[in-house]
Amino acid sequence: MKIKIPLGAALLIGLTSYGADTIPSPAAALTPTITVEAGKLNGNVSPLLYGLMTEEINHCYDGGLYAELVQNRAFLDDPKSPVHWSAASPNRASTTIQLDEKQALNSALPVSLRLDAPSASKTQPAGIANDGYWGIPVYSETTYRASFYAKAAPGFTGKINVSIQSQDGATVYAQGEAGEGTQEGWKRYEVVLHTGKVGANIKGRYVLSIQQPGTVWFSLVSLFPPTWKDRPNGLRKDLMQMLVDMKPQFLRFPGGNYLEGDTVKDRFDWKKTLGPISGRSGHPGPWHYRSTDGMGLMEFLTWCEDMQAEPLLAVYAGYSFKEKVDPGPALEPFVQEALEEIEYVTGPVTSKWGAQRAKDGHPAPFKLHYVEIGNEDFFDKSGSYNGRFTQISNAIKKKYPQLQCISTVGLDQSEKLRVRDTKPDAIDEHYYRSTDEFVKTSPDYYEKYRRTGPKVFVGEWAAHEDAKIRPWQKGALQQPVIPNMKAALGDAAFMAAMERNSDLVVMQCYAPLFANVNPGAWQWRPNLIGYDALRAYGAPSYYAIAMFSRNLGNEILKITSKDTPVQASATRDGKTREIFLKLVNPQPTEQAVSIQLKGIASVAPTASSITLAANPEETNTLDEPTKVAPKNSTVSGIKNTFEYTVPANGIVVLKLQASL
Repeated sequence: MKIKIPLGAALLIGLTSYGADTIPSPAAALTPTITVEAGKLNGNVSPLLYGLMTEEINHCYDGGLYAELVQNRAFLDDPKSPVHWSAASPNRASTTIQLDEKQALNSALPVSLRLDAPSASKTQPAGIANDGYWGIPVYSETTYRASFYAKAAPGFTGKINVSIQSQDGATVYAQGEAGEGTQEGWKRYEVVLHTGKVGANIKGRYVLSIQQPGTVWFSLVSLFPPTWKDRPNGLRKDLMQMLVDMKPQFLRFPGGNYLEGDTVKDRFDWKKTLGPISGRSGHPGPWHYRSTDGMGLMEFLTWCEDMQAEPLLAVYAGYSFKEKVDPGPALEPFVQEALEEIEYVTGPVTSKWGAQRAKDGHPAPFKLHYVEIGNEDFFDKSGSYNGRFTQISNAIKKKYPQLQCISTVGLDQSEKLRVRDTKPDAIDEHYYRSTDEFVKTSPDYYEKYRRTGPKVFVGEWAAHEDAKIRPWQKGALQQPVIPNMKAALGDAAFMAAMERNSDLVVMQCYAPLFANVNPGAWQWRPNLIGYDALRAYGAPSYYAIAMFSRNLGNEILKITSKDTPVQASATRDGKTREIFLKLVNPQPTEQAVSIQLKGIASVAPTASSITLAANPEETNTLDEPTKVAPKNSTVSGIKNTFEYTVPANGIVVLKLQASL
């Protein structure tokens, strides 16, 4: 039986039991408190905790980070029609274009585009036009590098005009000519184009035209703007800058479903992505569009290098969505393929694949610590992953004992699907949960994990706003492609949990990373960074992750919370003694807390703060890219115990300078 005691009676009982001078007041008993015990370390922060995950989804590479501006540059996107290409001529009735399999550049690029222009002239040029990835971006005072292969029918001796024009052809933003008269055999041409002072826009098209009658075939038509570090076949500068600003420590590639493909044939076949792009045929991706393979293995590796991040290499493990390879002799060719890929990444130039890497322009080996075997192999309900992982992992360990092997079936999946015959070094777990779910589960989620088991790699995670509309459901495609501040609060709560347990959670990365926001360009939400052909912006979650990743110590401090909904984590730089205190308030009202710093002699009276706060439904867009963005300030009155108010719907990083 439960007896209800009136408040006054309860106080009398308290006074009688403990004495009037020892009982705390009701207000004091309920004082929200966050205690950081700087004298009690909970372990070391993994040096690779914050990283990036990438795959070809939402036009992440083609039409995104990979800076190529021409869509369907090799005329392989559709076997029946030269999609994204049109005849460019005032007299279109007499100008025709068509796919031609009889005039192939090579076996990798078996289709060309034939232009027939029987009435072309200087005043009436005829050619081919590409509409790009939802427009060709026109930048002011910018240099573009154009290239293409061309050959002409006998009798044609003219040059080829190369230009960036308005979509109606009325305005020419930049133009040049391709060298000598076009030859009857295939030849590669390069042209440098310069724009003047123009208003930046995405209403451009890319045109190759002739000014005399004739027939010309084209193959591998390309156009690049300036790229990151001016790398040939390089990456889009603004998107790369956003990644560098996040300070990632690793890059998980090539993904995701993109690694596996729908069939074994359509997997990421890394050997076919090496060397000149004229030898890369591309392949169908699992997200319903074709990949150019312009982002090949070397491009991924130099991407890591340019961010000063480590590669986290995922190798194909015999499972695709529509077929699989059983462990045993049938899997052995793919085991060898994985070993050769690792040799390409890490081998000396005296090795076969190390020599190929040197030939591809990078003699020095890349640093590699982790290899992930497959992707989301819990979808293989046959249970074959145990055998497939064991076979591949054993082979890797035998040749490269220093490497850590990651299983793609974690403790978040059914026990019968997990690896049993060998112990993975780490397990990859994926979490796509609503903000409310993350807020509810994050405070003690990793408490159930044994520290003696495999380490945890959270290889994909993201918060979405509504638990009733999951990212993989059709309803999600009706929502904004980039999430709002509510999602950022869920992301921050989960990051705080991962930081508190970063002795166990050795790596983590949000996914997906990118999305081209044009209608028809994306297949999944939420996403971290949105863009069109000209502009880019980060979700509120982008800024939350950058706040966390750029302000991180190497020591985990014990932290406890009492009577507050604010979730927190604390790390310390072991050399400078700077404490990084992260505070996440998912409530619609501000929360006052008493912060107690124990185990230190003193703390500097002022601290730096970074705050991200907004109404839950607010987000960023192309037109308002920083509507929800962090603000820096200085906080005074810092002591071993001090009061702090966390703003409503707020994420805060406090940087405290302590001394022993």
